[in-house]
Amino acid sequence: MYRNIIKPFFDFMAALVGLILLSPVFLVCMILVKVSTKGPIFFVHPRPGYKEKIINVIKFCTMNNNRDENGNLLPNMQRITKTGAFMRKTSLDEIPQLINVLKGDISLVGPRPLEVRYLPHYTEEQRQRHHVKPGITGYAQVNGRNAVSWEKKFEMDVWYVNHQSFWLDVKILFQTAWKVVRGSDVNADQNNTVKPFA
Repeated sequence: MYRNIIKPFFDFMAALVGLILLSPVFLVCMILVKVSTKGPIFFVHPRPGYKEKIINVIKFCTMNNNRDENGNLLPNMQRITKTGAFMRKTSLDEIPQLINVLKGDISLVGPRPLEVRYLPHYTEEQRQRHHVKPGITGYAQVNGRNAVSWEKKFEMDVWYVNHQSFWLDVKILFQTAWKVVRGSDVNADQNNTVKPFA
């Protein structure tokens, strides 16, 4: 009952209230992104959702489109803007995902939606992370975030799938808020992006 009725209703209402309350921040972020990247404000990326159905996850752009002399995009770390780095550290770049929650694509709490290219590499156990909707935050994010290995992260994702409950979700949301305020466990290495899963 919680997973199919209470959680979707709570997600929708919380996302709606969140977008209303954060609308001034949302607007400021849009302006800052437009000024700093001189490109698209939003970054829309296909990700596997519930039962591996492909969804489009929305985030604020944190990188510019600068290219080298051959027309190739520069490495990610060279394209992250100062505004983008701040938004990543404070998780402000995640705010647009509340729109995904309103649409029912993702939940507030669940395994983070990863790239489509990772799908062929999951073990059968790891694929269980797609037995629930992905989330803006999750059990793995409050227990190491990008500072733990992929394998450990997937173990925690599957654990969450098997232990999902209202009180666990509330605990994860409070832990997420605390970590954002403290700015802890944001990146495995502040000078590098996350190592791809293979």
